Amino acid sequence: MLPATTSCKGCAATLLLGLALVAGCASGPRPLQLLAGADPAYPLAARAAGIEGQVTVSYDVTTTGRVANAVVVAAEPGGVFEEVALAAVRSWRFRPATERGVSVPVPRQVSVLRFRLGDDAYGTLPQPRHAE
Repeated sequence: MLPATTSCKGCAATLLLGLALVAGCASGPRPLQLLAGADPAYPLAARAAGIEGQVTVSYDVTTTGRVANAVVVAAEPGGVFEEVALAAVRSWRFRPATERGVSVPVPRQVSVLRFRLGDDAYGTLPQPRHAE
């Protein structure tokens, strides 16, 4: 038997590590969180011509939080904003989604990027939503 003044530092560390592992495994799912990325650049020709519009982009987010498979699913007007919208979305970085403490890919996200004159600073990037 150990004297009352003796402690088991190794036992305490093992217990804390075990509790941390259990807490990580028991934690609920964490959704994607957009961390960083470029705002779309308003094309100079569109700005000069007074053209406004929007682009809907579909994409997947990998387990590392990177965008993959970005494609334009709709654009109004067509042929004006698609390239800058894709470039912006491809620059986005996410805190990956997790399930049971493990990063998981999140397919079929959709974001609408709006181009409005006078919006020099877009401020907040559009939050993705799951495609229906």
